[in-house]
Amino acid sequence: MTVRVQEQDFDVGEEITRLRLQYPQAGAVVSFTGQVRDLNDGQSVASLKLEHYPGMTEKSLAAIVEQARKRWPIFDAVVIHRIGTLAPQAQIVLVVVASAHRGDAFAACEFIMDYLKTEAPFWKKEATPEGEKWLDSRESDQAARGRWQ
Repeated sequence: MTVRVQEQDFDVGEEITRLRLQYPQAGAVVSFTGQVRDLNDGQSVASLKLEHYPGMTEKSLAAIVEQARKRWPIFDAVVIHRIGTLAPQAQIVLVVVASAHRGDAFAACEFIMDYLKTEAPFWKKEATPEGEKWLDSRESDQAARGRWQ
C-alpha cells in the first residue's frame, strides 16, 4: 500500500505501470484521477488551496485503504493526494487499485474515493473572483459514502 500527501504533481501512467508490474496475477488495475474544476456552484474558480495535518492525514488515508482491503480481495492500492495551491485542471488526487477481477477493483477504488472525500482530514479554500471561501463536504459526497454502510 502506498499513501502519499505531497505538493508535487504525479505521473498517472508511472503509478499505474508500477502497480501493474508489481502484481502480474492482477487481472484488473483500476484508477481514478481527480482534478481541480474551473467552475464550482456556478462561480469561476481561480485556485484551490489544500491544507492537512501531516501524519494524521496519511494515517487516515491508510485506514481507508485497509477498510477497502477487508471488504474486497485486492492486491494493493495507491493513494496520492496533493496539497498546496492548485490551479484549475491540476491533478489533485489519484487512487489506483489492483485486483484479480475488475468488479473488486472498481468497487474498492470507488469506496476509497467516497471515504476519502468525507473522512480524510483535508481543508479546502477556494479562490474565486468574488473572494476566498472554505469548502464544506457536499451532501452528495456524504450520500455516496453512506451507500457503503
